[in-house]
Amino acid sequence: MGVTQHGRTHRLDLADPTLREWTCTVLHADAEQGIVLDRSAFYPGGGGQPPDHGVLLWQGVQTRIVGTRKGDDPYLIPAEGDPLPPVGTEVVGAVEDERRTRLMRTHSGLHVLCGVVFRDFGALVTGGNMEPGEARMDFNLPEVPPDFKSRIEELVNAEVAADRSVATRVLPRTEALALPDIIRTQSNLIPPDEQEVRIVDIVGLDVQADGGTHVASTAQIGKVQVVKVESKGRANRRVRVRLVD
Repeated sequence: MGVTQHGRTHRLDLADPTLREWTCTVLHADAEQGIVLDRSAFYPGGGGQPPDHGVLLWQGVQTRIVGTRKGDDPYLIPAEGDPLPPVGTEVVGAVEDERRTRLMRTHSGLHVLCGVVFRDFGALVTGGNMEPGEARMDFNLPEVPPDFKSRIEELVNAEVAADRSVATRVLPRTEALALPDIIRTQSNLIPPDEQEVRIVDIVGLDVQADGGTHVASTAQIGKVQVVKVESKGRANRRVRVRLVD
């Protein structure tokens, strides 16, 4: 989590989540395995955030990218029937802007939710998932106040309106794990062999290890609606949210 190199691919998405178009070279191309680039701004998926979609443009041809298969390299999955750029070809990569931007807003919104619930209710995350514009997050929360749903919606939107800066940095593992409350999940999900940890800091609210893409400030998230709070066991509560455009 947090390194800028994934196998043979330099991860541009982590260095600059606003980047949508770049030039790169094809290192591997196979209809079943996928396409490997030397430089890529496609987020490959992980931590509940789905992979990006987009296109590769080369020699007047377009190859649509509909997902990513993770392995030693991030393998970009081409749309069925689309042509494959030969190895060594220089291509222009382009991430689908609307999908990525909504995912960034959604992911940052979940971090605000996580920060609010941890700060005000002391609950750790037990799971989560997101799609563009909607998401769920599960918390270890045995006791739920009667007005919990309306309270967290009000508190989350107050933090969004506060326009808090969202900053990222990469720290050595030991330094990162020394930060107070850096692990907001009930179990530590950082791989034991990972020596660098990427930190996402919603300044003044939430600091945690995270490998996804985020907006630059909470105001860019937009209004968040808490759709539903569900019981998923004796102590597990699922909070469903969506962005209101």
